[in-house]
Amino acid sequence: MSTILRQAALVARQASRVRAFSSTTIARKDLVQDIYLREIKSYKPTPVAKDAHVGVVKQFSLPPSPQAPTVPADLASELAAYDSAEPTVASVSTSSASSEENGGGADEFLTFLEADVPKPDHGHH
Repeated sequence: MSTILRQAALVARQASRVRAFSSTTIARKDLVQDIYLREIKSYKPTPVAKDAHVGVVKQFSLPPSPQAPTVPADLASELAAYDSAEPTVASVSTSSASSEENGGGADEFLTFLEADVPKPDHGHH
């Protein structure tokens, strides 16, 4: 029993000790930061020459001014020729005609798409 009492007394003594914590932080030196700051402070950029832009920047030149459109001298005769010309009609190719005969054509295809889809029969009656 005496060992139990000794251990209890030891624990009580350790608990009664008060550790003092300091509110001030310990100043630690950060070597990497110090080296970095020293290198930045000692950096001296090379001066840029005044004519460094020569050969890099193109010389600006204004684009040519646009020309006004010219109206044909005989506008009335050109309009009359346009009105009298017959429009050209594209002929129907034979490949599209044969596909309508084989496939049924666009109207039948649209009718097929609009039709209701039959419900599958699972064989349960």
